[in-house]
Amino acid sequence: MSFEKEDEVVLHDKHSEYDGETGTITQVMETMFGDATYTVSFEDGQETGVPEGSLDAVESEE
Repeated sequence: MSFEKEDEVVLHDKHSEYDGETGTITQVMETMFGDATYTVSFEDGQETGVPEGSLDAVESEE
């Protein structure tokens, strides 16, 4: 599943201080191999270069 800018996601990275937190994708970057990495903003900072496999979509309550 690929994500787009403004998507709400949960980060899963045990090495990140934001592990398990919900954030918003602020930038989508494509690597030279055609994969996407993301910049995710949280309340008190951001994480850059996040691979798609470390993110889960937040289910909207619409």
